[in-house]
Amino acid sequence: MIAVDTNVLARLLLRDDEVQYRKAVALFGDGRDYTAPPTVILELAWVLGRYGVARRDIAEGLKELLGLPKFKPSGKAAIIVALELFDQGLDFADALHLALCDGETAFLTFDDRFAKRADRLSATPPVQLV
Repeated sequence: MIAVDTNVLARLLLRDDEVQYRKAVALFGDGRDYTAPPTVILELAWVLGRYGVARRDIAEGLKELLGLPKFKPSGKAAIIVALELFDQGLDFADALHLALCDGETAFLTFDDRFAKRADRLSATPPVQLV
């Protein structure tokens, strides 16, 4: 399996550089399996936001990537959970932090807004203010 960087996935979704877009499309059509760590997906969400992509479109783009048959990111199940929480209003980074917690009993933070939103969504593990 071959890992790809954020910029490859960004070109695929943004199509802001036609040459790089075509190269990215060719990669995912060459029959090989590709992956990316959750940190690349996190950075991708951030990059898309910096490019002015709307929340809804960020979520849709990430879902499209997850649906590519030759793209198998590490922690895919957690990324799917994070996308669900993101769709419900959590920041994607916060959502991914929670989704990657495996069996923890709580997630401690100083971020009041995050804690309130997570509580409203009954996110797990429970987010608690320090």
